[in-house]
Amino acid sequence: MPSKSSPRSLPKARARAAANIRRLRTDQGLSQEQLAEAAEFHRTYVSQLERCVTNISIDGLERLAQALGVDIVELLQPPA
Repeated sequence: MPSKSSPRSLPKARARAAANIRRLRTDQGLSQEQLAEAAEFHRTYVSQLERCVTNISIDGLERLAQALGVDIVELLQPPA
């Protein structure tokens, strides 16, 4: 069975995207299900993204950015 990666061993861009997706989603008062529906993803996929369990393509990142009403660059910004 593969071992789970610790947050420190994950690529920084993936961890940033996960944190930014969760922050933007909660700031907008959206549930994972609502965001998933807007981006045409399954709710469990959004959950996996926010927990850094799975990776996302650039196209998928763009769909999430559009659903959140932000530029894709904002999803990769370091925390303020």
